Amino acid sequence: MVGEVLADRYELEELVGAGGMSSVFRAHDRLLDRKVALKILHQQYSGDDEYVERFRREARAVAALSHPNIVTVIDRGDHDGRQFIVFEYIEGENLKRLIERRGPAPVATALELGMQIARGLSFAHQQGLVHRDVKPQNVLLNGDGRAKVTDFGIARSLDVQHGMTQTGTVLGTSDYIAPEQAQGQRVDEHTDVYSLGVVLYELLTTEVPFPGENFVAVAMRHINEPPPPIRDKRPDVPPRVEAAIQKAMAKRPEDRFQTMADFCRELEACLAELEAAGTQVAPVVASRAQRRRRGPVWPVVLALLVLAAAGAVAAYLVLHHHHSATGRSTNGGGAGTAIHLTGVTAYDPYGDHHEHDADAHYATDSSPSTAWETESYRASFAAIGKKGVGLVLDAGRDVQLHQLGFSSSTPGFTAEILAGESEHGPFPAVVGASQVVGSDGQAQYRIATGKHRYYVIWITRLGDGYDSARINDVRAN
Repeated sequence: MVGEVLADRYELEELVGAGGMSSVFRAHDRLLDRKVALKILHQQYSGDDEYVERFRREARAVAALSHPNIVTVIDRGDHDGRQFIVFEYIEGENLKRLIERRGPAPVATALELGMQIARGLSFAHQQGLVHRDVKPQNVLLNGDGRAKVTDFGIARSLDVQHGMTQTGTVLGTSDYIAPEQAQGQRVDEHTDVYSLGVVLYELLTTEVPFPGENFVAVAMRHINEPPPPIRDKRPDVPPRVEAAIQKAMAKRPEDRFQTMADFCRELEACLAELEAAGTQVAPVVASRAQRRRRGPVWPVVLALLVLAAAGAVAAYLVLHHHHSATGRSTNGGGAGTAIHLTGVTAYDPYGDHHEHDADAHYATDSSPSTAWETESYRASFAAIGKKGVGLVLDAGRDVQLHQLGFSSSTPGFTAEILAGESEHGPFPAVVGASQVVGSDGQAQYRIATGKHRYYVIWITRLGDGYDSARINDVRAN
């Protein structure tokens, strides 16, 4: 019950989810003064040795999985005979909710998410653990937009209609179930490959490939029917991406990618082709580790960005003059409408959640002499464990931006552009690639496709010689 304290340490604050075997609460860890997530085995299973042992086994297995794309197990125990597992608390939403709220994902976004999920699952496979229930509901997006896989090895509902045979054999969730799993055959990492293929199918189309009225009907379709072609629903999906998902969803396990790592490498190759073709779709959750792995490419990319930034600054001077005279601005060879963004607050998820919030409007008041400014930092963000801080901009409605720029009287800081659906976050979409504000104090970003209401200038590093960063004048079209 909410308000109850387990093991004299974990105070239950809110029920955030429930399944056939367990319930999940947000809780307060009184000992370390932090939020955690508690999964508690339902009372009716506490006396069943098989269920209790399965619950304990999950805790032991996942506790060994230390990976940025897997939710971390912190503790386990029992309270009055009730088994519980303590996980890190993820401030964000699950992937299913994101799909329902945002609709079809841009292709690069789907690939980035798929790669992150694949990396987490591949690591689990290397440790001898197969998930068996990969689905969007079991992928959480944290405040940075990073995908984290959760819920390893826990059985679900109690009857055939909802995902379990009458004899109690766990099958997983029907919409994402692999054919061999649906038939009660041996499962291995090929099974997770299939389910991840279904997740990517849904990310790109918002539909599962085999809808049905009950578990058996859906399972039979997974066993017998080929998935409907993705490109019939999304013609913009490249053939290679569709082929990768089709291979992942092959009926026979041996016809799929042989390992999750192989699947991940193919997704990376698909994304590289998109980038080489100049596709302007930025990844939602591009990890910094991934960017580092692309090392040899970056000197060339960085040079191109410098040239592009120089051109963008010159273009802005012309555009800004034209906008002043006509109220319109042009974007490349075509016409674009100037969009007024309003600074509404700061975004400080790694600090005290406040960063001169009341001054946010100064960045959008059309006066270069006023500014929103971060707090003063005597040490670098990295030194104090802070990933960044940002300024939240409100477009007033969902809009597709093409460019976003700003001027600053503290040049040299590094920032990228994020986007989300609430001024309070999370902001999972990286829609403007990271760059350093030029010595002239100007920054100009090309914005990826996708409509958003809220945009964030996310500052990840202060400029040399400055203990703060200012944003004086924001413009967008």
